[in-house]
Amino acid sequence: MVHAGDAALEWRNDHISCIDQTVLPHEERQLSITTVDELIDAIVRLAIRGAPMLGAAGALGVVLAALQAERSGWSPERLRAEIDRVRCARPTAVNLEWGVAEVLPVLRHGVAAAETAAVTTVARIAAANREIGDRGAAYLTTLRDGRLRVHTHCNTGALACVEWGTALGVIRTLHERGRLANVIVDETRPLLQGSRLTCWELARAGIAHQLVPDGAGPFVLAQGLADAVVVGADRIAANGDVANKIGTYGLALAAHHARIPFLVAAPESTIDPATPTGASIPVERRSEAEVTHVAGRRVAPENTRAVNFAFDITPAELITAIVTERRVIAGEPPVRGSTAPADVRPGAARP
Repeated sequence: MVHAGDAALEWRNDHISCIDQTVLPHEERQLSITTVDELIDAIVRLAIRGAPMLGAAGALGVVLAALQAERSGWSPERLRAEIDRVRCARPTAVNLEWGVAEVLPVLRHGVAAAETAAVTTVARIAAANREIGDRGAAYLTTLRDGRLRVHTHCNTGALACVEWGTALGVIRTLHERGRLANVIVDETRPLLQGSRLTCWELARAGIAHQLVPDGAGPFVLAQGLADAVVVGADRIAANGDVANKIGTYGLALAAHHARIPFLVAAPESTIDPATPTGASIPVERRSEAEVTHVAGRRVAPENTRAVNFAFDITPAELITAIVTERRVIAGEPPVRGSTAPADVRPGAARP
């Protein structure tokens, strides 16, 4: 069971141990991952998911591949190819590539050195989440008095972030400080990360919450039932455009219209200076069956085709602020020297 401070993914001697997020909330199953194939399978089928969690998986994946290379007698070329497979397992979330890049240069000093670097990287990810929670909660409480009603999308808690969470970390910190009234959770179709995972985490933290269908989210904001929206991110372009779970863009538009703060909570590692704008972010398209089926059961007629974008892009001008473990970014691009729309004044755009 994941509580604040628990690790949903960790390194144990020679393998990765993690919670299988695909079977929650009905079953709490622990996976022991010992090979690159097992790690990639866990990432692709979303047993391991969430941008910071993918960063941790990338870091530990380098060590896992190196140990498998020793057991199997791989050539250096084969080892590099297997690490590249880990790096590319999901294209949108830049943290996976970042995690690999943090550890790969250390591998030349041996597997033990790489293991130390990977475990240190995971610890840094966990610590960053705590800082994001503190900074984001402090920022929101400067914008609104009293206890806040917060709307969130997808899952950004301990399951997605090793410990504590990014957007859900902000929510947890507000709760700890007595500044949280209620959380509105989008179900997050098609794989229901909000209803299956976020509600599971909130219930265990004793945080009051309500679940709504994705399509109801904008109307909930229009009805004045939330004081702020807080979401995570899978990649942030240099100009401040944000890739996040599909459904985020519509919520951002609704928040803009309702004139309530729209906060993105993510680690610095999610900011990608090499991606100038959201138009350059590769958006993953997943199996049509995720849309035409629910829990393995077909809900659409045979031969129905589906479009299944895993993420969407929210333009910088719809974002009140981006909060990381180091800073609050409002009214300027996160990467100095990049261009953002002239009317981006997130800190002043809404009350």
